[in-house]
Amino acid sequence: MPIASSPRVPELSEDGQLTSRDRTLSVRIPKGIRPGQQIRLAGQGGPGLGGAEAGDLYLAVEFRDHPLYSVEGADIYLDLPVAPWEAALGARIEAPTPSGVVDIKIPANSTQGRKLRLEGRGLIGKRPGDMYVVLQVALPPADSNAAKTLYKQMEDQLGFNPRAAMGVS
Repeated sequence: MPIASSPRVPELSEDGQLTSRDRTLSVRIPKGIRPGQQIRLAGQGGPGLGGAEAGDLYLAVEFRDHPLYSVEGADIYLDLPVAPWEAALGARIEAPTPSGVVDIKIPANSTQGRKLRLEGRGLIGKRPGDMYVVLQVALPPADSNAAKTLYKQMEDQLGFNPRAAMGVS
């Protein structure tokens, strides 16, 4: 993907003062590049002393934050909201990936934070990364009488205590 870069280049003015000027370069970012890696642009750095050739320019690669995805090494992570019934009963749902929407299977009895691995769908490179879909159980709001009634029925019929393993009620 080409991008424009504007490094500041030092140069001597006519009166011998050191100044700098902006210079725009078109740079091709190689596929599979990782945060923290550098891109070397041979001969694009500052001029050498005493008329020597220009040095090399190094660009440090950083990734901007994305609203959906985070990157760890070559792996991509997505926090995916699921309804309680999708987590409890299992479901087939759509999930966004950087290369498009995919269908994924939510196994029955999934819990908050469960990671589903999409092999080879991470950053590309010599060894492609994976994509991890991390389930985030989203509760429907109790903002209507019908919703409150359903929550009360669940409380009465399920007898569920999420703190039972802690010895408290």
